[in-house]
Order: sequence, then C-alpha cells, then structure tokens
Amino acid sequence: MTNEEVYQRAYDEVKLRGLSPRTVEQYLGKLTMFLRYFDNRPIETMGEVEIREFLLHQLDCGKASGTVNIHNSALRFIFGAVLGRNLNYQIIPRRRQYREFPSIMSKTELTRFFSVIDNLRDRAMFETVYGAGLRISEVAHLRVQDIDSEQMRIFVFHGKGGKDRFTVLSQRNLELLRTYWKQYRPSHPDGYLFYSRGRKNSIMTTRAIQDAFHRYCKKANLPDTFTVHTLRHCFATHLLESGVEVCQIKELLGHTFIQTTAFYLHLSNINQAIESPLDSLQKGQGRNPRVKSDA
Repeated sequence: MTNEEVYQRAYDEVKLRGLSPRTVEQYLGKLTMFLRYFDNRPIETMGEVEIREFLLHQLDCGKASGTVNIHNSALRFIFGAVLGRNLNYQIIPRRRQYREFPSIMSKTELTRFFSVIDNLRDRAMFETVYGAGLRISEVAHLRVQDIDSEQMRIFVFHGKGGKDRFTVLSQRNLELLRTYWKQYRPSHPDGYLFYSRGRKNSIMTTRAIQDAFHRYCKKANLPDTFTVHTLRHCFATHLLESGVEVCQIKELLGHTFIQTTAFYLHLSNINQAIESPLDSLQKGQGRNPRVKSDA
C-alpha cells in the first residue's frame, strides 16, 4: 500500500467511525508530519521504532505532553486501524500528564485587555470567547445562525468530541455582535461569523486568532503566559465565584465529566470567604491562650 493509499484509507476509517472533523484534521496532519520526518519513506516499512523516535523528537522540540499524546494516538490509529498492525504499546507509551493550574486574568486585567482592542472584529470575537466560554476552534467556526437573540444563547455546533451544546449570550455581547455584523456584513457561504480579511470567504485560522490575542496582551502589558483559552478559564472561574452551580457550568462548557469542571474550584476565590474552624474556636475563647516561649 502506497502512502497515498494510506491517506485515503485513513480518511475512510475516520469517516466510518464518525469521528469529529477536528479529529480527522488532527490525525491526517500528524500522519503528514510523521512521513515528512522520515522523508516520505513507505509507511509499511516502519513500526514502533520509528514511532518512538518521532515522539522523542517532538519532546526534544519542546512539545507539551498533551500534544505528544495526540501524535501517539494518531499513529496508533493509523498503524492499527488502517494498516492492521498489532503494535507493542510498551515501546510507545502515552506520556503521563500533570495538570497544572492555568493562569487566570483578574477582572481588572480583562478590562485592560478589552480596552486596547481597536479592531471591531477582534473585540467582538474575544468578548464572545469570554462571554460564552468558547474554545478557540469553536469561535473560529461560529456561524451567524448560531446566535439566538430570542433565547439569548449561542449554539455550539460540533464542539470538542463532535458534541453540540448551548451556552449563554450576554446582552453586551449581542449588541457588539450586531454592531460588528452591520459594519462588516459577513457573507461567507456557510454563514461563518468571523472571517479573514486577507482571503475572501475564508474563516480565521486558530493560529491567526492566537496571534491577535498575544498582540493585544502585549499592548495591554499582560503576561505572555495567557492564551485564548485563558478567556474560557476566566468564564468558568468567574461564573463559579458569582454563585453558579458547577453542574450548570459543566453544561455551558461542554464537559463530559463533572470532575473536569470541578477543577475550577481550585482556581476561584470562593474559598477566601470560608472561615477556618480554628478562627471560630478562637472567637469562642475570646483571646489567644498564653504559650510558653522557647526563647
């Protein structure tokens, strides 16, 4: 089987399984990177040794564990489902991931970030990400028909994992989107709301959105550790701090498991209002007990 035939068969396999368009794009993209790394050698001549070498190369290039695991999953799928190979997974293990607390913007920092955005499209786009808790790929594929002004909600079509959901639409966000629509008149054949100014009828790439975000962060003197996904983290954290239940936030974010959403409990400031039982005990005693000093 030639490499070209492997591509076609891989596409057929992911289509047959009903995987999301994002997964299809990722798997075929990782296959391209793998073959390019080995100068387009016939993939049937390769196996665990080459996969292992490629994964180690990704780590040497500074790729995050999650990214390397996506490469791993894609290649396991290609070799297993497409080529029918039984790989030794002990040789190509998934990399263990340690969840770190992401950076969160304070409301003051958010206000400063939005205040430096002088482009109407970008302002509408980033306020939508924060106001609705969207992922970067979701805002890139947001369509005009997804904005429901009657029910004040946004329909997220084929989010992560190919799942559909509804999330909130704020009044401020709606007014800004209307201003943007009147001025830009987006006319993409598929109804996409945010498009590239450089290419007609072309939606913005996630790279372009990320680049714009970092440009505005620099302009607002904000840390370069912030990403577009930071706005989604802020959405969840600030909702939690305002008293919204975790189960409701889970549905708005499109999480499969409540444990994923519960992670934001660690990021919120609600624990600052909790009093330690030691403090209440001290109040009952009226004053601190005397202790003998070792000095």
